[in-house]
Amino acid sequence: MFNRILVANRGEIALRVIRACHDLNIEAVAVYSEADRGAPWLDHADQTVCIGPAVSAESYLKIPRIIAAAEKTGSQAIHPGYGFLSENSRFAEQCRASGIEFIGPSVDAMDRLGNKDKSKTVARAAKVPTVPGSDGLIESEDEAKRFARNVGYPVLVKASAGGGGRGMRVARDEAELVTGLAAARAEAEAAFKDGSVFLEKYLDRPRHVEVQLVGDQHGNVIHLFERDCSLQRRHQKLVEESPSPNLPDKVRQEMCTAAVRLAKEAKYYNAGTCEFLVDQQNNFYFIEVNARVQVEHPVTELVTGVDIIREQIRVAAGEKLSYAQKDIQQRGCAIEVRINAEDPANDFRGSPGVVKTWRPPGGPGVRLDSHVCAGYRVPSNYDSMVAKLLVHQPTRAEAFAVMRRCLREFVVEGIHTTIPILKTIFDNPQFIEGKVDTTFIERVLLPRTA
Repeated sequence: MFNRILVANRGEIALRVIRACHDLNIEAVAVYSEADRGAPWLDHADQTVCIGPAVSAESYLKIPRIIAAAEKTGSQAIHPGYGFLSENSRFAEQCRASGIEFIGPSVDAMDRLGNKDKSKTVARAAKVPTVPGSDGLIESEDEAKRFARNVGYPVLVKASAGGGGRGMRVARDEAELVTGLAAARAEAEAAFKDGSVFLEKYLDRPRHVEVQLVGDQHGNVIHLFERDCSLQRRHQKLVEESPSPNLPDKVRQEMCTAAVRLAKEAKYYNAGTCEFLVDQQNNFYFIEVNARVQVEHPVTELVTGVDIIREQIRVAAGEKLSYAQKDIQQRGCAIEVRINAEDPANDFRGSPGVVKTWRPPGGPGVRLDSHVCAGYRVPSNYDSMVAKLLVHQPTRAEAFAVMRRCLREFVVEGIHTTIPILKTIFDNPQFIEGKVDTTFIERVLLPRTA
């Protein structure tokens, strides 16, 4: 087991990893940018190292500075959290080349699954259903038009190296296809330095369901069941829950088993998530693998009792999984909402600034993952999430009741947050019945709240 781990991230996930390290009697080193100097989570680390200015490209994304910080502090491993460098195979490779373990999957698995086109090849080899799509990357407009004519409109243009909704365009006719190709390529090139795209048949109003996986370096892979992440705005998740409502048990088991097959095909180890779209007939289709821990991993921790971050660390140290598949059960219902520093009444404009009042909820079955306290300044340089509020109850109805109470209790002053729209969501009859899809926020809620 490691003696000291460097956490190459910030905010709530940095604090989450620091706590997991301490639970395993491992020292934790925190890095920070000038914008995060004096931030609350740094007080929990055993050592801290400044790695550069506020801009991410010169700090949290600067590989040489992070590796130098690990070497300077004698850290034996680096945990990347999510975002930033967490899915950068070059970073993983350079860590290991420097004699520092990267707490994540192998470079080969990251390369095979980090590219959406390559990952679909792995899925097909594992006999996992995929959305009908182009045979490889799209090289020309004519090739795109032929595909669209064959499968029928609408089609989805997707950046091969995309994520978070960037490099994606829906085309409902040929004119939209031509403009969508150009826009998706330009956006993907700017965001990921890779403008390659492919096409898929566009599924109308699907649900987004993901399966949590954990594997070790001895060939063992297990699933920790699924999470429903359909409540999204511009492809950014707002609410996640487990179990997925109204999903037949047979489909749930088939999906989870398929995810394990895919992971074994890719020789995947450490934590990862296999993501699916589920159509209105409950057919599921693989879309991608997130080769890292997810923002919403606590949802799964609550329903299974598995500490995913601890398992990541153990696996990276070469240990076998602490659990077999037969040990994993889904108990009760867990729901997570993301509290972002955004103003829903003003097109979700970012709301950085000083938090004057921070009065979070509590009570049985309530969990809050956050790095924020009164007096904290939310910087404008990074992601706007300031907290993840979770509830875990025996039934979905009870979980909804507790979440409504928590949202009423949660008082934040000095900045705007997404709490008001979350209150609206949990009062919506369609959401209460589990009748949602990935278009729900824009299609149902925003027209009424605008």
